[in-house]
This record gives sequence, structure tokens and C-alpha cells, in this order.
Amino acid sequence: MKMEELQKALNGRSLTVSTLPDKGRCFVTTRDFSPGEVIISQEPYVSVPNKNSSDSSCKCEWCFTSSNIKKCSACQVVWYCGSSCQKTDWKLHRRECQVLSKVDKGRIKSLTPSIRLMVKLYIRRKLQSEKVVPTTSTDNYDLVEALVSHMSDINEKQLVLYAQMANLVSLILKWPEGEISIKDIAVDFSKLACNAHTICDAELRPLGTGLYPVISLINHSCLPNSVLVFEGRLAVVHAVQHIPKGTEVLISYIETAASTMTRQKALKEQYFFTCTCPRCIKAGQWDDIKESAILEGYRCKDNRCSGFLLRDSENKGFVCQECGLLREKEEIKSIAYEVKSLSEKVSVCSPGNNTDAILVYKTIEKLEMELCHPFSISLMRTRETLLKIYMELQNWKEALAYCRLVIPAYERAYQGFHPLVGLQYYTCGKLEWFLGETDKAIQSLTKAVDV
Repeated sequence: MKMEELQKALNGRSLTVSTLPDKGRCFVTTRDFSPGEVIISQEPYVSVPNKNSSDSSCKCEWCFTSSNIKKCSACQVVWYCGSSCQKTDWKLHRRECQVLSKVDKGRIKSLTPSIRLMVKLYIRRKLQSEKVVPTTSTDNYDLVEALVSHMSDINEKQLVLYAQMANLVSLILKWPEGEISIKDIAVDFSKLACNAHTICDAELRPLGTGLYPVISLINHSCLPNSVLVFEGRLAVVHAVQHIPKGTEVLISYIETAASTMTRQKALKEQYFFTCTCPRCIKAGQWDDIKESAILEGYRCKDNRCSGFLLRDSENKGFVCQECGLLREKEEIKSIAYEVKSLSEKVSVCSPGNNTDAILVYKTIEKLEMELCHPFSISLMRTRETLLKIYMELQNWKEALAYCRLVIPAYERAYQGFHPLVGLQYYTCGKLEWFLGETDKAIQSLTKAVDV
């Protein structure tokens, strides 16, 4: 019945709920959608901000801002930026506050975002059943209940962890026996793992986690026709290409800048399925082998050559597919080991010690330029990190240089109109404008607007 009600609500949004073999429920368009057009949006059923180690980094429970926030005087767990957000969230937090206030102080540190999200989930369900909080066809617990849990696919270690977390939630809620079972909570934790979304700001920095049961019906593709972004807590799905009537709406669940093997591994481990999208069905074909070797492989020994390398038949090393030069396996191993050692070193650098970090990352970059293909993901990530550090140091000139280095790699790794490409052009344009390169800034910002 709830799915029928949901379908009625979606009729006005030019979408229909369909069921496909091997994929389950999904959304199909009932009219054409243009690039950039909003397909569907939803407020979270429940959400929580990220947990931070310091009070100064905490966020408002409702809007996720970290400005002018104050701790709830009763529970000492939840923060708000002002009376407006506190009032908006009061119906739910009033009940949550009552249970959190009774939690032993020693257990407060155990209140991870996942635990809090689950506590809020059951409180909201209870409030809706008591008619304290209204239900609608797109906002009700039945939609959460209908989500796939994949409990049969989970290993024993994960099951034990979910059982322990479920037990903690039960101890926090302290509801009468029979009202809620440890098993049901464990199943819902499994649903969260597969269906919750990371809420990000306009610059795609993680702010919190939310459960969007309607948005969760959208299936995955490594070459999606839509993208999920956030406006505050609101999840908004935009078309990124022309979507004809009768087409399934698809977003990406994972980082798409990766080889087919890496993407398939990530999807199997977290979402328990094998992707058969247009990118993945090419697995093993020449184009896919080439793409994987460029994104995650090595560069030619001749710096003037831009060819990609594949393992030679005698397993002595890797051969350039453009000029035929062999690169010894031992040489590659040696550089790769050095990169790994330096990466481990920089991970234990003192937080905030950007000068030392720059020196190490510059050395890693130099080694990766010698080791990896110019469009390699590893080199791109190292340059992203250097860009971030230079931005923190307000060294705009160096930041711009790295932003310009990152953009071509982004355009290669992220196919189509990806928000990250637009964001890089936006960052580049801001830096160019600030440094007085007005004409270039206009070009970069125009490209950002196009995305």
C-alpha cells in the first residue's frame, strides 16, 4: 500500500516506481529530463552531523553549521546554532534528550553517529505512530522497512558488530520488552550500511549522515545519468545528461575515478552486487584494460612517451604499448616501496605541521611522476592534497598551480558533467580572480557554471 501511495506522489514528479530483474525497485522517467534539471529531492528521514573530537568542530544538529553553536544543557550531547534550529528539531530531540540524559557519562563516547542515527530512527518511528510527527507518502517508516538489508550476505564478524551496536541502542532507549528486538535493530544497521548517504556541503566536504528512503530506491551506475548533491540537508538529484522518457534514473554509489576492478571490488564489499553498467561490461576488453593501466598503472621509461604499460608475457616487468620499451619489475617495486614508506611517514606527521607535510608530499609527487602514468589516480590524489595544504596556508599562487595540474586529471577520471570537475574550475576561477588573472578567471568560472 505504501508503495502505491509513493507512486501517486511521484506521478507529479514525472517518475514511476518500476521493478527490474536482478535490480529490484527503481525509478523510471515518464518524460524527458534536460541536463541540470532536478529529478527528485527529499529531506532526510533522520540525520546526524559528523562526530568531531573537539567541541570547536561540532555542528548544529539541524543545519550542520559550526558557527555560534551551543550544547544542549540537558543531554550535553547535541548542539544547536540558535533557537530556530532547536525549535524545528524539538519534537524529535525532546524524546531523544530524555534518553540521552540517562546515558552513563562513560558511555557517551560510544555514541557514534551510527548509534545516534539508529536511536533517532526509532524515536521518529514512535513519534509518527503516536501522530506527534505527521507521516506522508514520501516520509514514513514503511519506506525504511522496505529497504534491502543484505543480512544474508554479511560475514559473521560484521553480524557480531551489528548485534553489539543493536544492544547498545536497546540499552539507550530502554523501551519495554517486545517493543523492539535486538535482531530488528541489527537488520536496520545493515540497511543503514547500504542505504545511508553522506551529506556534503557545496564544496563536497562531508558534514553528516542521513537516511533518505525514497532516494535510496535509485540504482547505481559507474556512468550515471544523474548526480546526488545536497542543499543543506535536502538531497537533490540532478540530471547530468539528457534523459529520455522511459529511462531508469541512475546515480553513482561510489568513487568513479578508478579502474573497473577497483570499482567492482568497492561495490561488492559495501553493496553486495556486481555492476553491469556500460563501463563495467567492458571489463577485460582492450579499452578497459587500457583505461585501467592509465588510471592505476605505470608510465613509460621514456619521459617523452605518453604510452601505458602492461605486464610482459615473461613476467620480467611492464612493456609500453606505444614504444615497446620494457620497464623492469624491480625498478617499479623499488619506487613503489619508497612512495609507500613516505605515505606512512606523512600520515603520522603532527597535525597542522604543513611545512613538513609539503616537503614529504612534494617528494611523493616527484616519485609518482617517475612511476605513474601522467593521468594516474595516485598522482592526482597527491596533487589534490598539496592543493588543499597550499589553500590552508593561503599560498594562492602555489594553490593555483596545483589546481591547474589537477583539472586535466579530473576531466580524464570523471566522465561527463561531474560536480567535482565543476568545483575544480570554480576553485581555479576564484584563485585566478584573486591573483588578478581576470580573463582566465572568467573562462574558468564559465566552465564551472556549465557543469
